[in-house]
Amino acid sequence: MARKVCVMTSAHPAFDVRIFHKECKSLARAGYQVTLIASSAEQGAFDGIDLKPLPKWKNRWDRMTRGPFIVYRKAREENADVYHFHDPELIPAALLLRRAGKRVIYDIHEDLPRTVSYKPYIPGFLKSLVSRAVERIENWAGARFSALIAANPTIAGRFRERSANLSVVSNFPKVEEIEPMSHVSLSQREPCLIYVGMRITRSRGIEEVIRAVGLLSPHLHARLKLVGNWDPPDLPKSLSKIPGWDRVEFLGPLGRRGVVDQLTKARVGLSILRPEPNYLTAQPVKLFEYMCAGIPVIASDFPVCRDIVAKSHCGLLVDPLDPEEIARAMEFLLIHQDYAEAMGQRGLQAVRQHFNWAEEEKVLLQTYQDLFFYDTACSEDLVHARCAR
Repeated sequence: MARKVCVMTSAHPAFDVRIFHKECKSLARAGYQVTLIASSAEQGAFDGIDLKPLPKWKNRWDRMTRGPFIVYRKAREENADVYHFHDPELIPAALLLRRAGKRVIYDIHEDLPRTVSYKPYIPGFLKSLVSRAVERIENWAGARFSALIAANPTIAGRFRERSANLSVVSNFPKVEEIEPMSHVSLSQREPCLIYVGMRITRSRGIEEVIRAVGLLSPHLHARLKLVGNWDPPDLPKSLSKIPGWDRVEFLGPLGRRGVVDQLTKARVGLSILRPEPNYLTAQPVKLFEYMCAGIPVIASDFPVCRDIVAKSHCGLLVDPLDPEEIARAMEFLLIHQDYAEAMGQRGLQAVRQHFNWAEEEKVLLQTYQDLFFYDTACSEDLVHARCAR
């Protein structure tokens, strides 16, 4: 009988790229029986994954207070061999599952204590205290789970001494999903700059990007396309007063087909994050998706981005707080199309060779194999110890 995996998230949408399209699908293809507990208006089987919906939350507070208990009850009903959760707010539910003797994997997407600095709902005078408290709680809990999966090496570094079963599974793109659609040369595309993300926020550089677009010559006919959700929802009201807003086209959140379609129409991909502590060491998934689509990137000049973009020669690095520098990079790539095309092809080659989900999938599946092997080995050692008595 196939081993059963219960994947849990209260904060992410059911069809999240990392959770559903990458990890859940990889586990299902490998022969695991996968159930996903997530907020959704749908339920049933999708691509071999059994979706069990959570209610629609009234607000963030409702989700964070009621969510762990609702998820825990649904998770216990599954009686799975492994529970794989993705949100820090589900740590209480995960600890209860561990107490019940269940195998539990914590999938750590962000360096949580370093995200507090740009959370608008946390008062400024409390941010330092909250950051320290969050780090202590997460470190303590992390040592009690069966395995940890970190989305990048920096996150893994925090937990290196706290878990014997720690893996880095980067959020790299599925080449087969994007590359085949990217056959139209950049010279044949409209002068479109694109940002793709789950959220469109000030901390992710949207204000500086719009100001930069406003500085471009009208003769370039440049347009900025935005894919994602505004956070907070009223952000456009203040941004609409910025020069450059008239060149913005808001597309809202799109499914995977919609995202790929927009990437294959764009000339430049933008990943211009502000220098917040968490972003300084992040590996933005959008950066790799742009590269996979064969388009040049403009990214913040941070060490991690520098290591990827500069080494691959696939784009330009800028000061994320300087709209004039960002505008110069945009103008250069829009004007020098042959140069931009070559950058895009080098980015695609780097994804084919290094930054792809096929390689990360191997790490994910090995983590599961090690988890079962470790438990089996411990059980055998226990049997031998009892027989020796």
